[in-house]
Amino acid sequence: MMLGPNKSNQSERWRPGLASAIAVGLSILAAQSCAPQRPYRRPVPGVAAKPQPTPAPMPSPPASSADAEPSSRSIPPDPKIREQDLKTNEKVQPSITTSKETPPPVAPPETLAPAKPPVADDSSLLAKIIPGTPPQRAASLRLSEEARKLIDSGEYAKALSRLERAIALDSTNAYGHFLLAKTQFGLRRYKDSLNFLEVAESRLGGEPFWLSEVYALEGENYRALGMAERAEESYAKALAINPDNRTAAEALSPKQSQTQPAQR
Repeated sequence: MMLGPNKSNQSERWRPGLASAIAVGLSILAAQSCAPQRPYRRPVPGVAAKPQPTPAPMPSPPASSADAEPSSRSIPPDPKIREQDLKTNEKVQPSITTSKETPPPVAPPETLAPAKPPVADDSSLLAKIIPGTPPQRAASLRLSEEARKLIDSGEYAKALSRLERAIALDSTNAYGHFLLAKTQFGLRRYKDSLNFLEVAESRLGGEPFWLSEVYALEGENYRALGMAERAEESYAKALAINPDNRTAAEALSPKQSQTQPAQR
């Protein structure tokens, strides 16, 4: 089939453009092939971390002979181990209380103070006369002993005469002053009796029997004067020194009347 003149003209028009495009592509390829290539470098392997040196183990302390002894002992061959042997070897664990409540404190048992022993009777004045006693002192004590017996029998006038002579011989005779106070109490001279008791108390501090008698007689005088509180204080002092003081014990007894005591 024959092409017309128009179609032949169109083909001739695009041929020069195609040739120029091919030439440009070839020139680009030639330029890339002529460019200097980068030298090939082998990859550098990473630096490995240096291994840390492991610490040397500490040497264990040498086992003592006591620790090493059980291991060195040979266990006797015993194919049958009894259950009782295992139970006896088990250690008993202490019981642990989980309760937070503390038990109440236990009060210690009350200890009663030992009773005070009674004071020995030291009423005899003749027993105080020993070898070496001055004659005037001995005579004063004898007269005081005679007066004590007269007071017990109620003969206060005769007792007063003996005691005045005894004090004249020895003014330091504290027993004579106490017996004078007792004589004045028998004569119902209570204030005079208290005055003599003050002198006797100051001189009989080292003799428990006689000091207890002083406080008991003091209580009798206070009670006779109607001073009940002071009387009870004096009786209590007498019993604190000598629990066997009969006068003070009877005065503080609930059966004792609060009236004036009878003359002794």
